[in-house]
Amino acid sequence: MSTKTKDILNQALGLPPVEKAHLVDCLLASLDKPDQAIDNLWREEVEKRVEAYQSGKILSVSLQQALSKYQR
Repeated sequence: MSTKTKDILNQALGLPPVEKAHLVDCLLASLDKPDQAIDNLWREEVEKRVEAYQSGKILSVSLQQALSKYQR
């Protein structure tokens, strides 16, 4: 960690909890940048799944059925 980063961290640690939380939110938001390539891959995947569902290649299950699989 650079000296500058350490200085910023030390200053941040001295902030009141609400200001720390706000700072964390801002920092996390700055990391969450859209990635067009990933968005395109997800769009293609969704389109494939919708097509498969609509054509009867895959069936749906209720939320309760899906959750019961993991509630053991």
